[in-house]
Amino acid sequence: MKNIKLVATDLDGTFLKNDRTISEANIEALHKLGEKKIIRVAATGRNLQKVKAVLQPDLPFDYVVFSSGAGVYNWQTRQLVANQNLKATSATKLLNHFISRDVNFHAFFPVPDNHKHYYYRGKEDCEEFERYFKFNVAHAEPLKTDSLPKGELCQFLIIIKQNEERFNRLKSEIEALCPEIRVIRASSPITPRYIWIEVFHHSVSKGNGVNEICKRLGISKDETMGLGNDYNDFDLLEFTMHSFLTENSPHEIKHKYPVVPSNENDAFAFSVQSLLA
Repeated sequence: MKNIKLVATDLDGTFLKNDRTISEANIEALHKLGEKKIIRVAATGRNLQKVKAVLQPDLPFDYVVFSSGAGVYNWQTRQLVANQNLKATSATKLLNHFISRDVNFHAFFPVPDNHKHYYYRGKEDCEEFERYFKFNVAHAEPLKTDSLPKGELCQFLIIIKQNEERFNRLKSEIEALCPEIRVIRASSPITPRYIWIEVFHHSVSKGNGVNEICKRLGISKDETMGLGNDYNDFDLLEFTMHSFLTENSPHEIKHKYPVVPSNENDAFAFSVQSLLA
């Protein structure tokens, strides 16, 4: 843990408490990291608008990797520094595929406007789909199947009940459609026992987003540390040299990395304390 120059943390279930507030210990740790000239990165599945809903403008992060790596934002200068959307050809192929399968899905506008999205209700009732829609209805519009969007899209979201076999089958089916795409799995932040299937450009990942920052600043992989709590943090934790999971992570993944206290018990502050000595 010597010579760390960049620390990246997931937000929900990691840096944020369950009520989306931030502990004083975590805020103090951010300030102290800054005093030591260590770059502070939030790496999250949230889009940029939802990041701004939970992080105050003066909170001392340096960068935000948002939408699982589809965008990189300089938190200090308020500038978008990198983004990666799905090409129009892939977006159209995915739209047609999901409509033909008659599944519930959301299709998101390209970065940086990817808080806006189209929605499609399939044949299968899904309470979690409706909950997500209710939370985001202000930025949602129905997908017109007779007049599909023609340009790039940031990502797709499909929500299914917890079912490993079905997830693996859908993942293989989706990724076989075209080489440009990849599937990222996340546990639902809204309701337990649901899987969120997120479809992005194949280069989109939290790890690649953090790597983009490292390349810009001349920081090597050996000088990085990461903290997460879920499946969608694996890309981040596989990139950072020193990686940790929180105690509140799913039981089946805790063996992969050293475990620190839960997000309710200052996981971030605890994990960086050796850097602040």
